[in-house]
Amino acid sequence: MGSSIQTTSPRWPWGLFTAALTHRSLIAELTRRDIHGKYRGANFGMLWALISPFLMLAVYSLAFGNILRSRWPQTGDGSHSFALILFIGLIIHGFFAECISRAPQLVVENPNYVKRVIFPLQILPWPMVLSALFHLFTNLIAFVILQAVVDHHFVWQVLLFPFTVAPLAILALGASWWLAALGVYFRDIGQVTGVLVTALLFTSTAIMPLSAVSPSVRWLFELNPLSFIIDQSREVTLWGRFPDWMGLGLYALAALVFAYFGYWIFLMTKRGFADVI
Repeated sequence: MGSSIQTTSPRWPWGLFTAALTHRSLIAELTRRDIHGKYRGANFGMLWALISPFLMLAVYSLAFGNILRSRWPQTGDGSHSFALILFIGLIIHGFFAECISRAPQLVVENPNYVKRVIFPLQILPWPMVLSALFHLFTNLIAFVILQAVVDHHFVWQVLLFPFTVAPLAILALGASWWLAALGVYFRDIGQVTGVLVTALLFTSTAIMPLSAVSPSVRWLFELNPLSFIIDQSREVTLWGRFPDWMGLGLYALAALVFAYFGYWIFLMTKRGFADVI
C-alpha cells in the first residue's frame, strides 16, 4: 500500500480520474474499512446490509401505501406491487442521501490525514461513494428477491441498473468534494444537508409519480436530480424497458462538469485545511 500514498499533483482535466487510479489500492482499503466499520460489533454483522432495506420498506409501505397506492397508475392492474415501486425510489434516494449527509464531515473527522503531507485528501469522497454504492447494490439484491416472491416476476433489464445510477454516482462525487471543503470552513453545513436530504425525498418521484403532482409545483420535482434517475431505474427494474440513453448521457455530462468543478474547489481550498482543523 506504500506506493498508493505517494504525492501526486492532479491537474485539470484528468486529475479526478488519475488520482483515483494512482491511489486505487488505498481507496479499496478505505472502502473495505468503511463497509465493515458500519457493522462492527453488530450481532448479525454484514447481514444488516440486507435486513435494513426490508425494514425500511415495511415502514414506508405502511406509511404511504394506503394513501398513494391508487395514485400510481402501474398498480391499477395488479401486475406490480406498490412496495416494489416505492422500494426503487427509496434506495436511490438512500444512496444519494448517505453521500451528501456524510460529506461535510469527511475532512473534519480525519484530522490525522490533514496533517500528513503525503496523504491525498482528494480521494476521501471515493471510499464513501463506493461504500454507498455497495449498500445500493445489496438493496438491489433484496429488491430482486422481493420481486420474485411478491410479483413472481423478473426482467433481464435489471442488469442495466448500473448504467442508470452511474450518472448519479458522478454527481454524488462532485457534491461530496463541494460539501467536504465547505464542511471545514462552515461547520453548520451538516445541519443544512440534513434538511436537504428530506427535501430531496419529498420533492422527487421516490414516493409519488409525477402525474400525481400539482402542476404548480411540478417543476420542483422535475428539477430534483433524483427524479430522472429514479424513473429510469424503474424503467429497467420494474417495467422491463430500456432507459433513455440520450437523457442518461446528457445527465452524465452535466454531472461530470459539476464533479470536476467540485474537485477543483476542493483542491484550491485544501491548502488551508490544516490551519482551520
